[in-house]
Amino acid sequence: MIRANCRARFTAADFDFIVRTLARSQTDQVSLVDLLSDIETRDSILDHPRLVDAILNHCGHLRISSQFYFYVLARHVLQQGGIGDRKLCDYIGSLLETFSRASRLQISDEAHHLAEQYISDMLIGLTRATPEQAFLLRAHIGNYSLFISGIFHPAVAGQRRSLRGGPDIEFYEQVGRTSYQLVASHAVARRCELDDVFEGLADRFRDVRLALRISGSIPRCPARAESALRSVAQPG
Repeated sequence: MIRANCRARFTAADFDFIVRTLARSQTDQVSLVDLLSDIETRDSILDHPRLVDAILNHCGHLRISSQFYFYVLARHVLQQGGIGDRKLCDYIGSLLETFSRASRLQISDEAHHLAEQYISDMLIGLTRATPEQAFLLRAHIGNYSLFISGIFHPAVAGQRRSLRGGPDIEFYEQVGRTSYQLVASHAVARRCELDDVFEGLADRFRDVRLALRISGSIPRCPARAESALRSVAQPG
């Protein structure tokens, strides 16, 4: 299950990257003590544009964790889209980190036997799910709809125009928004402190989707962008 916990999983290498990146300017220097001792200071530092630039303009191996990479980029594109909620950004960062591995596009093990990769299969799976399984399925449907219609918007539009047809963007928006609305009131969401995140995603599904469309903020060195992404998208 995806949580809003990228920031809680930053590594020593991530903090070292922050310190080294901001040390290039005397006015931007930050100490490791500040990063580790004060959450508000850390969050403020993570919004520094120099960090985004360092990631986007890097053409080599990024020695940072995947959770750091996706949090910084998610925070950047969502802020550009007028979405400033850090916890919601943290959740989107975790979503992107999880779905960056194709095998994780499927539902979690707890409900995997109920559905496969297609939305239609997931919706059918809801008819025979326990309440907790239904929560996991609906959360996954919301996440999957957001990811597919945001990151892969051109592919969805192209599929719709092809002879095979397929769900359009409006379908993903409606299913995704409804799924988030339903899970927001679930006891598991409250227990995992995700009810406010799901409410925010339901309210601003389209805004978040559009922000993810411009997450073409990939490293600006095209020839090495794919390898740079792979280097931070590995588990562990």
